[in-house]
Amino acid sequence: MATATSVRNIKETIFEWEGRDRNGKQVRGEMRASGENQVQASLRRQGVLATKIKRRKLRAGKSIKPKDIAIFTRQLATMMKAGVPLLQAFDIVGRGNANPSVGKLLNDVRGDVETGTSLSAAFRKFPKYFDNLYCNLVEAGETAGILEELLDRLATYMEKTEAIKSKIKSALMYPTSVIVVAFVVVAVIMIFVIPAFKQVFSSFGADLPAPTLIVMAISEFFVSYWWLMLGVIGGGLYFFMQAWKRNERVQKFMDRLLLKMPIFGTLIDKSCIARWTRTLATMFAAGVPLVEALDSVGGASGNSVYADATVKIQQEVSTGTSLTAAMTNANIFPSMVLQMTAIGEESGSIDHMLGKAADFYESEVDDMVAGLSSLMEPIIIVILGVIIGGIVVSMYLPIFKLGQVV
Repeated sequence: MATATSVRNIKETIFEWEGRDRNGKQVRGEMRASGENQVQASLRRQGVLATKIKRRKLRAGKSIKPKDIAIFTRQLATMMKAGVPLLQAFDIVGRGNANPSVGKLLNDVRGDVETGTSLSAAFRKFPKYFDNLYCNLVEAGETAGILEELLDRLATYMEKTEAIKSKIKSALMYPTSVIVVAFVVVAVIMIFVIPAFKQVFSSFGADLPAPTLIVMAISEFFVSYWWLMLGVIGGGLYFFMQAWKRNERVQKFMDRLLLKMPIFGTLIDKSCIARWTRTLATMFAAGVPLVEALDSVGGASGNSVYADATVKIQQEVSTGTSLTAAMTNANIFPSMVLQMTAIGEESGSIDHMLGKAADFYESEVDDMVAGLSSLMEPIIIVILGVIIGGIVVSMYLPIFKLGQVV
Protein backbone atom coordinates (compact mmCIF):
# COMPACT_ATOMS: atom_id res chain seq x y z
CA MET A 1 0.00 0.00 0.00
CA ALA A 2 2.83 2.41 0.82
CA THR A 3 4.43 1.76 -2.59
CA ALA A 4 1.17 2.41 -4.42
CA THR A 5 0.61 5.61 -2.49
CA SER A 6 4.11 6.87 -3.22
CA VAL A 7 3.64 6.13 -6.95
CA ARG A 8 0.45 8.16 -6.99
CA ASN A 9 2.16 11.08 -5.28
CA ILE A 10 4.86 11.34 -8.01
CA LYS A 11 4.30 14.60 -9.87
CA GLU A 12 3.87 13.98 -13.59
CA THR A 13 4.39 16.62 -16.25
CA ILE A 14 3.98 16.73 -20.02
CA PHE A 15 7.02 16.20 -22.24
CA GLU A 16 7.25 16.97 -25.96
CA TRP A 17 9.42 14.55 -27.90
CA GLU A 18 10.81 13.97 -31.38
CA GLY A 19 12.42 10.82 -32.79
CA ARG A 20 12.51 8.14 -35.49
CA ASP A 21 10.45 4.98 -35.65
CA ARG A 22 11.61 1.52 -36.81
CA ASN A 23 11.30 2.60 -40.46
CA GLY A 24 13.40 5.70 -39.90
CA LYS A 25 10.42 8.02 -40.27
CA GLN A 26 10.48 11.26 -38.29
CA VAL A 27 7.78 11.23 -35.55
CA ARG A 28 6.84 13.55 -32.71
CA GLY A 29 4.33 13.69 -29.91
CA GLU A 30 3.59 14.38 -26.25
CA MET A 31 3.73 12.15 -23.18
CA ARG A 32 2.87 12.47 -19.50
CA ALA A 33 5.72 11.22 -17.34
CA SER A 34 7.63 11.92 -14.14
CA GLY A 35 10.94 12.48 -15.95
CA GLU A 36 12.88 12.23 -19.22
CA ASN A 37 14.15 8.72 -18.43
CA GLN A 38 10.58 7.43 -18.22
CA VAL A 39 9.80 9.04 -21.60
CA GLN A 40 12.87 7.42 -23.20
CA ALA A 41 11.99 4.00 -21.76
CA SER A 42 8.39 4.25 -22.92
CA LEU A 43 9.41 5.33 -26.44
CA ARG A 44 12.03 2.56 -26.61
CA ARG A 45 9.32 -0.02 -25.89
CA GLN A 46 7.31 1.46 -28.77
CA GLY A 47 10.30 1.15 -31.12
CA VAL A 48 11.00 4.87 -31.26
CA LEU A 49 14.53 6.27 -31.00
CA ALA A 50 14.17 9.63 -29.21
CA THR A 51 16.31 12.48 -30.58
CA LYS A 52 14.79 15.35 -28.60
CA ILE A 53 12.85 15.45 -25.32
CA LYS A 54 11.84 18.65 -23.56
CA ARG A 55 9.49 19.57 -20.77
CA ARG A 56 6.54 21.62 -21.91
CA LYS A 57 6.65 25.14 -20.50
CA LEU A 58 3.50 26.09 -18.64
CA ARG A 59 2.26 29.61 -19.18
CA ALA A 60 0.72 31.58 -16.35
CA GLY A 61 -2.98 31.03 -16.75
CA LYS A 62 -6.00 33.11 -15.91
CA SER A 63 -8.36 32.14 -13.12
CA ILE A 64 -10.83 29.36 -13.91
CA LYS A 65 -14.40 30.60 -14.27
CA PRO A 66 -17.68 28.64 -14.28
CA LYS A 67 -17.92 29.36 -18.00
CA ASP A 68 -14.65 27.44 -18.54
CA ILE A 69 -16.07 24.44 -16.68
CA ALA A 70 -19.28 24.63 -18.76
CA ILE A 71 -17.28 24.63 -22.01
CA PHE A 72 -15.14 21.71 -20.81
CA THR A 73 -18.25 19.72 -19.84
CA ARG A 74 -19.80 20.30 -23.27
CA GLN A 75 -16.60 19.25 -25.05
CA LEU A 76 -16.20 16.15 -22.87
CA ALA A 77 -19.84 15.13 -23.42
CA THR A 78 -19.54 15.62 -27.19
CA MET A 79 -16.37 13.53 -27.47
CA MET A 80 -17.68 10.73 -25.27
CA LYS A 81 -20.85 10.58 -27.40
CA ALA A 82 -18.58 10.27 -30.43
CA GLY A 83 -16.90 7.25 -28.84
CA VAL A 84 -13.62 8.91 -27.80
CA PRO A 85 -12.14 7.16 -24.71
CA LEU A 86 -12.30 9.20 -21.50
CA LEU A 87 -8.54 9.66 -20.99
CA GLN A 88 -8.01 10.61 -24.61
CA ALA A 89 -10.88 13.09 -24.38
CA PHE A 90 -9.19 14.74 -21.39
CA ASP A 91 -5.94 15.01 -23.37
CA ILE A 92 -7.68 16.62 -26.35
CA VAL A 93 -9.65 19.12 -24.25
CA GLY A 94 -6.64 19.97 -22.08
CA ARG A 95 -4.33 20.63 -25.04
CA GLY A 96 -6.93 22.63 -26.92
CA ASN A 97 -7.88 24.95 -24.06
CA ALA A 98 -6.58 28.52 -24.33
CA ASN A 99 -6.34 28.89 -20.54
CA PRO A 100 -3.30 27.02 -19.12
CA SER A 101 -4.97 26.90 -15.68
CA VAL A 102 -7.81 24.82 -17.13
CA GLY A 103 -5.28 22.56 -18.85
CA LYS A 104 -3.45 21.98 -15.57
CA LEU A 105 -6.73 21.24 -13.76
CA LEU A 106 -7.77 18.70 -16.39
CA ASN A 107 -4.29 17.20 -16.33
CA ASP A 108 -4.59 16.65 -12.55
CA VAL A 109 -8.07 15.11 -12.90
CA ARG A 110 -6.84 12.87 -15.72
CA GLY A 111 -3.94 11.70 -13.56
CA ASP A 112 -6.32 10.59 -10.80
CA VAL A 113 -8.60 8.77 -13.27
CA GLU A 114 -5.60 7.08 -14.84
CA THR A 115 -4.62 5.57 -11.47
CA GLY A 116 -8.06 3.97 -11.07
CA THR A 117 -10.03 6.72 -9.29
CA SER A 118 -13.60 7.18 -10.47
CA LEU A 119 -14.33 10.36 -12.42
CA SER A 120 -16.70 11.70 -9.76
CA ALA A 121 -14.13 11.06 -6.99
CA ALA A 122 -11.46 12.82 -9.07
CA PHE A 123 -13.76 15.84 -9.48
CA ARG A 124 -14.53 15.91 -5.74
CA LYS A 125 -10.84 16.65 -5.06
CA PHE A 126 -11.41 20.08 -6.62
CA PRO A 127 -14.55 21.43 -4.88
CA LYS A 128 -13.63 24.99 -5.88
CA TYR A 129 -14.47 24.16 -9.49
CA PHE A 130 -16.76 21.12 -9.26
CA ASP A 131 -19.57 21.54 -6.70
CA ASN A 132 -21.74 18.81 -5.15
CA LEU A 133 -24.33 19.12 -7.91
CA TYR A 134 -21.70 18.48 -10.58
CA CYS A 135 -20.10 15.56 -8.75
CA ASN A 136 -23.45 13.96 -7.83
CA LEU A 137 -24.62 13.99 -11.44
CA VAL A 138 -21.35 12.53 -12.70
CA GLU A 139 -21.53 9.82 -10.01
CA ALA A 140 -25.13 9.02 -11.01
CA GLY A 141 -24.02 8.75 -14.65
CA GLU A 142 -21.15 6.41 -13.76
CA THR A 143 -23.42 4.23 -11.65
CA ALA A 144 -26.13 3.97 -14.30
CA GLY A 145 -23.69 3.62 -17.21
CA ILE A 146 -25.00 6.74 -18.96
CA LEU A 147 -22.14 9.13 -18.23
CA GLU A 148 -22.12 10.79 -21.65
CA GLU A 149 -25.87 11.45 -21.46
CA LEU A 150 -25.64 13.03 -18.02
CA LEU A 151 -22.59 15.08 -19.03
CA ASP A 152 -24.65 16.41 -21.93
CA ARG A 153 -27.53 17.23 -19.57
CA LEU A 154 -25.09 18.83 -17.11
CA ALA A 155 -23.51 20.92 -19.87
CA THR A 156 -26.94 22.18 -20.96
CA TYR A 157 -27.78 23.06 -17.36
CA MET A 158 -24.52 24.97 -16.85
CA GLU A 159 -24.90 26.82 -20.16
CA LYS A 160 -28.40 27.99 -19.23
CA THR A 161 -27.28 28.99 -15.73
CA GLU A 162 -24.35 31.00 -17.06
CA ALA A 163 -26.62 32.63 -19.64
CA ILE A 164 -28.95 33.85 -16.88
CA LYS A 165 -26.01 35.18 -14.83
CA SER A 166 -24.56 37.06 -17.79
CA LYS A 167 -27.94 38.62 -18.63
CA ILE A 168 -28.43 39.87 -15.07
CA LYS A 169 -24.87 41.25 -15.01
CA SER A 170 -25.44 43.02 -18.31
CA ALA A 171 -28.67 44.54 -16.97
CA LEU A 172 -26.85 45.87 -13.89
CA MET A 173 -23.64 46.85 -15.68
CA TYR A 174 -25.06 49.71 -17.73
CA PRO A 175 -26.58 51.77 -14.89
CA THR A 176 -23.59 51.06 -12.65
CA SER A 177 -21.07 52.22 -15.23
CA VAL A 178 -23.09 55.35 -16.02
CA ILE A 179 -23.36 56.23 -12.32
CA VAL A 180 -19.59 55.86 -11.90
CA VAL A 181 -18.91 58.05 -14.96
CA ALA A 182 -21.44 60.64 -13.71
CA PHE A 183 -19.72 60.77 -10.31
CA VAL A 184 -16.34 61.32 -11.98
CA VAL A 185 -17.74 64.10 -14.21
CA VAL A 186 -19.41 65.86 -11.27
CA ALA A 187 -16.21 65.58 -9.22
CA VAL A 188 -14.15 67.12 -12.05
CA ILE A 189 -16.65 69.99 -12.39
CA MET A 190 -16.68 70.61 -8.66
CA ILE A 191 -12.90 70.48 -8.21
CA PHE A 192 -11.66 72.27 -11.35
CA VAL A 193 -14.50 74.18 -13.06
CA ILE A 194 -16.49 75.74 -10.20
CA PRO A 195 -13.41 77.34 -8.48
CA ALA A 196 -12.69 79.22 -11.74
CA PHE A 197 -16.24 80.61 -11.71
CA LYS A 198 -15.83 81.51 -8.04
CA GLN A 199 -12.88 83.80 -8.83
CA VAL A 200 -14.95 85.57 -11.48
CA PHE A 201 -17.98 85.99 -9.21
CA SER A 202 -15.88 87.42 -6.36
CA SER A 203 -15.20 90.51 -8.52
CA PHE A 204 -18.94 91.21 -9.01
CA GLY A 205 -19.34 92.69 -5.53
CA ALA A 206 -23.00 91.64 -5.45
CA ASP A 207 -24.96 88.99 -3.57
CA LEU A 208 -25.04 85.66 -5.38
CA PRO A 209 -28.22 83.59 -5.84
CA ALA A 210 -28.88 80.80 -3.32
CA PRO A 211 -28.41 77.92 -5.87
CA THR A 212 -25.00 79.34 -6.83
CA LEU A 213 -23.94 79.62 -3.16
CA ILE A 214 -24.99 76.01 -2.53
CA VAL A 215 -23.03 74.71 -5.54
CA MET A 216 -19.97 76.73 -4.55
CA ALA A 217 -20.15 75.42 -0.97
CA ILE A 218 -20.28 71.84 -2.30
CA SER A 219 -17.33 72.64 -4.57
CA GLU A 220 -15.31 73.94 -1.62
CA PHE A 221 -16.01 70.71 0.25
CA PHE A 222 -14.89 68.66 -2.78
CA VAL A 223 -11.68 70.67 -3.13
CA SER A 224 -10.84 70.42 0.58
CA TYR A 225 -11.82 66.81 1.24
CA TRP A 226 -11.66 64.98 -2.12
CA TRP A 227 -9.06 62.60 -0.69
CA LEU A 228 -11.31 61.82 2.28
CA MET A 229 -14.34 61.21 0.05
CA LEU A 230 -12.31 58.96 -2.24
CA GLY A 231 -10.95 56.99 0.71
CA VAL A 232 -14.33 56.64 2.42
CA ILE A 233 -16.15 55.58 -0.76
CA GLY A 234 -13.37 53.23 -1.96
CA GLY A 235 -12.68 51.74 1.47
CA GLY A 236 -16.37 51.47 2.28
CA LEU A 237 -17.10 49.60 -0.96
CA TYR A 238 -14.13 47.27 -0.41
CA PHE A 239 -15.04 46.36 3.18
CA PHE A 240 -18.71 46.03 2.27
CA MET A 241 -17.93 43.62 -0.59
CA GLN A 242 -15.62 41.60 1.66
CA ALA A 243 -18.30 41.43 4.37
CA TRP A 244 -20.89 40.41 1.77
CA LYS A 245 -18.61 37.66 0.55
CA ARG A 246 -17.46 36.31 3.93
CA ASN A 247 -20.10 37.15 6.55
CA GLU A 248 -23.18 34.93 6.55
CA ARG A 249 -25.41 37.52 8.25
CA VAL A 250 -24.51 40.20 5.71
CA GLN A 251 -25.14 37.72 2.88
CA LYS A 252 -28.60 36.87 4.15
CA PHE A 253 -29.46 40.53 4.74
CA MET A 254 -28.35 41.52 1.23
CA ASP A 255 -30.11 38.55 -0.39
CA ARG A 256 -33.38 39.56 1.28
CA LEU A 257 -32.82 43.20 0.35
CA LEU A 258 -32.08 42.38 -3.30
CA LEU A 259 -35.36 40.47 -3.62
CA LYS A 260 -37.28 43.49 -2.28
CA MET A 261 -35.69 46.04 -4.63
CA PRO A 262 -38.07 47.68 -7.10
CA ILE A 263 -37.78 46.30 -10.66
CA PHE A 264 -34.41 44.58 -10.11
CA GLY A 265 -35.83 42.53 -7.22
CA THR A 266 -38.37 40.92 -9.55
CA LEU A 267 -35.62 40.15 -12.06
CA ILE A 268 -33.41 38.51 -9.41
CA ASP A 269 -36.39 36.59 -7.98
CA LYS A 270 -37.32 35.15 -11.38
CA SER A 271 -33.72 34.18 -12.10
CA CYS A 272 -33.51 32.38 -8.72
CA ILE A 273 -36.73 30.47 -9.47
CA ALA A 274 -35.40 29.54 -12.93
CA ARG A 275 -32.13 28.20 -11.50
CA TRP A 276 -33.92 26.41 -8.63
CA THR A 277 -36.37 24.60 -10.90
CA ARG A 278 -33.72 23.88 -13.56
CA THR A 279 -31.37 22.36 -10.97
CA LEU A 280 -34.04 20.15 -9.40
CA ALA A 281 -35.29 19.04 -12.82
CA THR A 282 -31.74 18.11 -13.90
CA MET A 283 -31.02 16.19 -10.68
CA PHE A 284 -34.36 14.38 -10.68
CA ALA A 285 -34.05 13.43 -14.36
CA ALA A 286 -30.64 11.93 -13.61
CA GLY A 287 -32.26 9.52 -11.17
CA VAL A 288 -31.03 11.21 -8.00
CA PRO A 289 -33.57 10.68 -5.16
CA LEU A 290 -35.60 13.77 -4.33
CA VAL A 291 -34.27 14.24 -0.78
CA GLU A 292 -30.66 13.92 -1.96
CA ALA A 293 -31.32 16.16 -4.95
CA LEU A 294 -32.53 18.96 -2.69
CA ASP A 295 -29.06 19.03 -1.06
CA SER A 296 -27.65 20.74 -4.15
CA VAL A 297 -30.67 22.77 -5.22
CA GLY A 298 -30.61 25.47 -2.54
CA GLY A 299 -27.01 26.50 -3.13
CA ALA A 300 -27.48 26.47 -6.90
CA SER A 301 -30.25 29.07 -6.66
CA GLY A 302 -27.68 31.71 -5.73
CA ASN A 303 -29.77 33.27 -2.95
CA SER A 304 -29.77 32.42 0.77
CA VAL A 305 -33.54 32.99 1.00
CA TYR A 306 -34.11 30.10 -1.40
CA ALA A 307 -31.32 28.08 0.21
CA ASP A 308 -32.96 28.34 3.66
CA ALA A 309 -36.37 27.52 2.17
CA THR A 310 -34.88 24.48 0.43
CA VAL A 311 -33.57 23.15 3.76
CA LYS A 312 -37.11 23.34 5.21
CA ILE A 313 -38.57 21.72 2.08
CA GLN A 314 -36.04 18.89 2.36
CA GLN A 315 -36.93 18.29 6.00
CA GLU A 316 -40.65 18.15 5.24
CA VAL A 317 -40.21 15.90 2.19
CA SER A 318 -38.04 13.49 4.22
CA THR A 319 -40.93 13.07 6.70
CA GLY A 320 -43.43 12.15 3.98
CA THR A 321 -44.82 15.53 2.92
CA SER A 322 -45.37 15.96 -0.81
CA LEU A 323 -43.03 18.27 -2.68
CA THR A 324 -45.90 20.58 -3.66
CA ALA A 325 -47.09 20.93 -0.06
CA ALA A 326 -43.55 21.57 1.20
CA MET A 327 -42.97 24.22 -1.49
CA THR A 328 -46.31 25.85 -0.63
CA ASN A 329 -45.32 26.04 3.05
CA ALA A 330 -42.08 27.78 2.05
CA ASN A 331 -44.23 30.69 0.81
CA ILE A 332 -41.71 31.96 -1.77
CA PHE A 333 -42.78 30.17 -4.95
CA PRO A 334 -45.38 31.64 -7.33
CA SER A 335 -48.61 29.75 -7.93
CA MET A 336 -47.63 28.71 -11.46
CA VAL A 337 -44.56 26.81 -10.18
CA LEU A 338 -46.66 25.14 -7.46
CA GLN A 339 -49.34 24.12 -9.97
CA MET A 340 -46.81 22.67 -12.41
CA THR A 341 -45.09 20.79 -9.56
CA ALA A 342 -48.46 19.37 -8.46
CA ILE A 343 -49.20 18.22 -12.02
CA GLY A 344 -45.75 16.67 -12.22
CA GLU A 345 -46.27 14.74 -8.99
CA GLU A 346 -49.66 13.46 -10.11
CA SER A 347 -48.42 12.42 -13.56
CA GLY A 348 -45.02 11.14 -12.41
CA SER A 349 -43.11 13.63 -14.53
CA ILE A 350 -41.75 16.14 -12.01
CA ASP A 351 -38.54 16.64 -13.98
CA HIS A 352 -40.44 17.47 -17.18
CA MET A 353 -42.81 19.96 -15.51
CA LEU A 354 -40.03 21.65 -13.53
CA GLY A 355 -38.04 21.91 -16.76
CA LYS A 356 -41.01 23.65 -18.39
CA ALA A 357 -41.24 26.05 -15.43
CA ALA A 358 -37.52 26.78 -15.78
CA ASP A 359 -37.94 27.48 -19.51
CA PHE A 360 -40.80 29.89 -18.75
CA TYR A 361 -38.89 31.86 -16.12
CA GLU A 362 -35.72 31.94 -18.22
CA SER A 363 -37.72 33.54 -21.04
CA GLU A 364 -39.22 35.94 -18.47
CA VAL A 365 -35.69 36.94 -17.43
CA ASP A 366 -34.77 37.51 -21.09
CA ASP A 367 -37.80 39.76 -21.62
CA MET A 368 -37.15 41.71 -18.41
CA VAL A 369 -33.49 42.30 -19.27
CA ALA A 370 -34.47 43.56 -22.74
CA GLY A 371 -37.13 45.82 -21.23
CA LEU A 372 -34.81 47.15 -18.52
CA SER A 373 -32.12 48.01 -21.06
CA SER A 374 -34.54 50.20 -23.01
CA LEU A 375 -36.16 51.63 -19.86
CA MET A 376 -33.00 52.52 -17.92
CA GLU A 377 -31.42 54.59 -20.69
CA PRO A 378 -33.95 57.48 -20.72
CA ILE A 379 -34.20 57.44 -16.90
CA ILE A 380 -30.43 57.73 -16.50
CA ILE A 381 -30.26 60.47 -19.15
CA VAL A 382 -32.94 62.47 -17.30
CA ILE A 383 -31.15 62.08 -13.93
CA LEU A 384 -27.79 63.11 -15.39
CA GLY A 385 -29.44 66.01 -17.20
CA VAL A 386 -30.97 67.26 -13.97
CA ILE A 387 -27.67 67.01 -12.04
CA ILE A 388 -25.34 68.46 -14.70
CA GLY A 389 -27.95 70.95 -15.92
CA GLY A 390 -28.66 72.09 -12.37
CA ILE A 391 -24.95 72.78 -11.80
CA VAL A 392 -24.62 74.69 -15.08
CA VAL A 393 -27.75 76.81 -14.48
CA SER A 394 -26.64 77.60 -10.91
CA MET A 395 -23.30 78.91 -12.18
CA TYR A 396 -24.89 81.03 -14.92
CA LEU A 397 -27.56 82.62 -12.71
CA PRO A 398 -25.20 85.41 -11.50
CA ILE A 399 -24.29 86.18 -15.13
CA PHE A 400 -27.98 86.48 -16.03
CA LYS A 401 -28.53 88.71 -12.97
CA LEU A 402 -25.59 90.90 -13.96
CA GLY A 403 -26.97 91.23 -17.48
CA GLN A 404 -30.33 92.42 -16.11
CA VAL A 405 -28.60 95.08 -13.96
CA VAL A 406 -26.59 96.36 -16.93
